[in-house]
Parts: sequence; C-alpha cells; structure tokens
Amino acid sequence: MSVTVHEMNCDPEDVFAVLADGWVFPTWVVGASRMRDVDDAWPTEGSKLHHSFGVWPLVINDETTVHEWDPPHRMVIRPAGWPLGEALVTIEAKPRGGGCVVRMTETAVRGPSTLIPRPVLNGMLRVRNIETLRRLGYVAEGGKTKREREGE
Repeated sequence: MSVTVHEMNCDPEDVFAVLADGWVFPTWVVGASRMRDVDDAWPTEGSKLHHSFGVWPLVINDETTVHEWDPPHRMVIRPAGWPLGEALVTIEAKPRGGGCVVRMTETAVRGPSTLIPRPVLNGMLRVRNIETLRRLGYVAEGGKTKREREGE
C-alpha cells in the first residue's frame, strides 16, 4: 500500500469539486492521457470514467469505478487498466489551517501488478502519486482562486 500526503491552499470542497468533474481526470492523474466518456451519474457509487493511459500511439483503454463518494471527505475508486491490473485508490481531504491536507492511498488488488514486490511497487506508486497530488492541488487551488475572483 502506497500512502502519499500533500498540503493544498484550498478547502476540501475545492478538491472534491475537481474530483466531481470526471472530464478533468487526465489533467491531474499522471498517466491518464484522454477521456473517452464520463457516466452521467459520475461520481455516484458504481459510476464510471472511461479513459485511456499511456502515450500515443501506445495507449490502453481503462475505466475507473467509484466505490465510495463522501464529499468533501473521502472518495474510493477502482481503476482497471489491463493488462497491468486493478488498484483501489482512496482520496481523503481534511481542513488544515487556511487550506487542507489530502491523503491518497493506493493498493494493487488484481492482476500482474500484485506480483511486484510491495516495496518496489509502493516506491513507484509514491513517485507517481506525489505528482498526481501536486497536479490535483494546482487544479483545486486554481478553481478556488477563480471563484474568489468572481466573488462567489
């Protein structure tokens, strides 16, 4: 299990506003390259994102399913990117000072990635997830700044 934590200069509601917009998924998830479709019910439990990962022309179609949606506290998703396998990803946000702290926990749960020794896999996931949370922070903080400028 890989755990990554990142402080952001926005509220948990700003983070969950980004998570609720499935079309921006490739903006903040490292490796996601394009969106193909977003279920109308996104992000309710059982709804899916249909996206691809990789660099063109070597892209693999993937889908991510919501397992839990409790804004602005917790989201649990299950990305399925075969032939690599499936993961369970939990994103949690808590207020801290004038912003929030976001914690991402990722565990390989099915497929070949479960055969990679845990310390090796967790190290690779941690490096990727540091950048993923950095990007999520940029998008969430930018949304807050925009709303503040517009007087919402």
